[in-house]
Amino acid sequence: MEMRTKRLLLREWTDEDLESIALLVSDPRVGRYLSPIGDRAAIEAWINRERENFKSRGYGLLAIERLGAPGFLGFCGLIDVGYQEHFTPAVEISWRLHPDNWGHGYATEAAAAALDFGFKDLNLNQIVANAAVDNVASRRVMERIGMSHDPKDDFDHPLKAADDPLRRQVLYRLAYQDWLREQ
Repeated sequence: MEMRTKRLLLREWTDEDLESIALLVSDPRVGRYLSPIGDRAAIEAWINRERENFKSRGYGLLAIERLGAPGFLGFCGLIDVGYQEHFTPAVEISWRLHPDNWGHGYATEAAAAALDFGFKDLNLNQIVANAAVDNVASRRVMERIGMSHDPKDDFDHPLKAADDPLRRQVLYRLAYQDWLREQ
């Protein structure tokens, strides 16, 4: 599975991505608003789960690199929301990019491609995204790709401790009909 945009290649994981993903997720700037993936063994297991997601579901998270300039930028794709909440079951769009790649529009470009895939190829009715309340950068990406936020949908993440400052989450949604109007 791979997707191409004007500037990016979104592709399935290779064994060579292990070191790059380890560097990405260990960067404190990346982890500021996100849950850690874990040590190298956990990262390897995570990559293998993503490979299996494509085999079993037809979607998952993809590695991102620039077209014509190989090198890992981060990842983006669609995943099943792995907890129960008022908006589940749902498919979520997710991304993480190395800080050197922030501010270039790569997250927006990759996320737009993932939305297109979800609606055109998977025939999803809705795609959601969530972020910690203070994660303004991710919220801007959600808005740029056409997602909308209703404060009534905000929630306390059930997998985060009550005293975790990232527990309160904002939820963004994009329905197929709204996406279609923007095309």
